[in-house]
Amino acid sequence: MAATLHDVARLAGVSIKTVSNVINDYPHIRATTRSKVEQAIAELGYTPNLTARNLRSGKTGAIALAVPDLALAYFAELAATIIAEAERAGVVVLVEQTGGDREREAQLLRSPRLKLTDGVIFSPLGMGQDDRDLLEVSYPLVMLGERIFDAPVDHVTMRNVEAARAATEHLLASGRRRIAIVGAHEGEVIGSAGLRLRGHREALDAAGIPWDEDLIGYTTMWHRSNGARTMRELLDRGVPFDAVFGLNDTLALGAMRVLQEAGIHVPDDVAVIGWDDLDEAQYSIPSLSTVDPGQEWIAATAVSTLLDRIAGRESGPPRLLLADYRVVARESAPAPA
Repeated sequence: MAATLHDVARLAGVSIKTVSNVINDYPHIRATTRSKVEQAIAELGYTPNLTARNLRSGKTGAIALAVPDLALAYFAELAATIIAEAERAGVVVLVEQTGGDREREAQLLRSPRLKLTDGVIFSPLGMGQDDRDLLEVSYPLVMLGERIFDAPVDHVTMRNVEAARAATEHLLASGRRRIAIVGAHEGEVIGSAGLRLRGHREALDAAGIPWDEDLIGYTTMWHRSNGARTMRELLDRGVPFDAVFGLNDTLALGAMRVLQEAGIHVPDDVAVIGWDDLDEAQYSIPSLSTVDPGQEWIAATAVSTLLDRIAGRESGPPRLLLADYRVVARESAPAPA
């Protein structure tokens, strides 16, 4: 038969209440007492009844993560990191995929399925700045991404403008002057593409390099195939360039493949830099230079911030939490000599 709370208390020589306090991580317990209880739990192979504990606490022990598209490598890696962080905290993650569709994102925020969770980490793509009121929800919510700012919830995101400026400065420092952009979105100001394009332009302005609209390659979703298609369009137009800034790594990898197929050598003829520091970036040929926007920090901070709100450890006003970044120089755009 499975060991019970009574069995653990008897073996450890303490009360049932003391065992319960250890299991629930009550802070005011002597180290020797905690050790005795933990040894008894290990010896008996005792597993707490989480269902009963959750009923008593009013918590489910689960959180939801809503992302646009797990086919995008960034969101797949982000989800994996968030799940690992949550597991370390003893929390289960239920993953929702919205497709980046505004209506699906709005429906999710009102979905009765969320009653199965204690809070949500939400990365919108279809919703925009005018949808801030939709984030006025009755449960703890932490937002990721760059679609909505000044929202009534905690917001964990990256320094898009500053990091894009640094990526462009990296290319400029190696003597590149005509930098093609792959992944811009028509008319976007708020959003990953718009903010990164702003940082790129700021770097050009500071270097006294004129803006050339012909160097901007527009696309929709940031898949590898769209990076390849956009690069073919740039080559077909005969636009001269000596560097490429892919607004994410998958776009950059698609673009780099097309350059190689066209007999254009990377980085000798054209340097290439991406964004996200995906795992595959270091294994491409040549290895892809990129921006590490702080994904691991974003995942860990989103989880800890949400759990603090759920537990009532944080009750102050919503916070904007910004990750640090770094430019990772690899073979496709080496550091200047």
